[in-house]
Amino acid sequence: MVTTIQLQPETKSRLDDMKIHPRETYDETLNRLLDMAYDPEPLSEETLKKIEEGIADIRAGRGRPFEEVVRERGLE
Repeated sequence: MVTTIQLQPETKSRLDDMKIHPRETYDETLNRLLDMAYDPEPLSEETLKKIEEGIADIRAGRGRPFEEVVRERGLE
């Protein structure tokens, strides 16, 4: 079954710019973009908790500048 949708000219132009090759269909383009936007494995509660703890550490000043870590590990 095929469905017709209406797009603003600007939206169509943006989709045209997103095509990998000229013969890629809009359906293929949209599905590729949707696949990139949807994460089938959302973050676990444990991971979300660790992220929140990291943000709290940064806000409390318990972090180190990135440049310092790079120098310390000799990654310059």
